[in-house]
Amino acid sequence: MSDDRLGEVVARARELRAGYTPPDFGHVPDPDSALFLCAVDHKAGYQRPHRVEGRGPFRGSALLWELGLRTARERPGWLTAAALQGVGESEVAEGFRIDGETVADPARRAALWGELATGLVRDYQGRAERLLAASRSRLGGAGGLLERLSRYHAFSDPLAKKAQLLAKIAERRGWFEVSDPEAWQVSADSVLMRLALRSGLVVPGELAKVREQTRDAFARVASASGIAPPVLDDMLWELGREDPDLLGAAAGDLREPPRDPDSAWY
Repeated sequence: MSDDRLGEVVARARELRAGYTPPDFGHVPDPDSALFLCAVDHKAGYQRPHRVEGRGPFRGSALLWELGLRTARERPGWLTAAALQGVGESEVAEGFRIDGETVADPARRAALWGELATGLVRDYQGRAERLLAASRSRLGGAGGLLERLSRYHAFSDPLAKKAQLLAKIAERRGWFEVSDPEAWQVSADSVLMRLALRSGLVVPGELAKVREQTRDAFARVASASGIAPPVLDDMLWELGREDPDLLGAAAGDLREPPRDPDSAWY
């Protein structure tokens, strides 16, 4: 990546940030709901957008969250470790169903929830707030929130995408204060990889290499622009989903590498 290209992207990021308000996640009611919905936030699989309780329409990940929270309001305690130990495929499918559609692969999501719920009961008396407290305001390092979450399969992604999302929600909701902000990273998902490739921040290659380069490139953008990595991550993902040329198209019409079909995270 040339210094000129980096400078152009940094200038564009600052321009976007001036008119962007990051989400406050005020619709997420408690740490348990955040933990369990983050755990299954991947490849939602809905074919079309839907309105939920008169709001929307929502699609993809946003729809998954709206439906999960709707079910939790209808069935208080649903998004807790006590309720989700041994949860089955049919219950997951029903919890995320709307207008004849439901979330993709409910069996995998049920397995992720069951393993996480059992571990949370074993390790933290079944309460996400105890997990956050045990991390002692540390995001990274041994005993930090990211490392503690990585012990559960749902959060074992080597890029810690879901764990970073949970930490972001918990911080903005006031449930977790990050004492080591240098541990924040921008997630290298398909949206951000495409932005990085098309803008010329990274060069095409194999999936693992492009992910690594994307994360490193946006770490430099965050540092140079003064935009905190979690805010940069939100901004690029929200604005870049529909605009692959959000940061420019210096490299032409380049797409992100194919997703790993066996991955539980992308």
